[in-house]
Amino acid sequence: MSFDLNNVDTSDTGVDKELKDFLMMEQKKAQFQSQINRLNDICWDKCVTDKPSTKLDSRTENCLRNCVDRFLDTSIAVAQRFATLISKQ
Repeated sequence: MSFDLNNVDTSDTGVDKELKDFLMMEQKKAQFQSQINRLNDICWDKCVTDKPSTKLDSRTENCLRNCVDRFLDTSIAVAQRFATLISKQ
């Protein structure tokens, strides 16, 4: 689902601003959830090569932990780079 925030009328009422703020927050939540789902898919496909059992073996657990750590490191690095670019403008 996509919210087009450009078409929200913010002319003169506080309600319109509240609606736009609410929609923006919901959009950010949806983007975050999408990123988590993507992380789950990537790490699962990379690390779980055998049929899963009731408990993760140490190799799979370490692989998943490393995958998540690298994903987070990359996301932070990209966010910092964008922040640097924005601050220079």
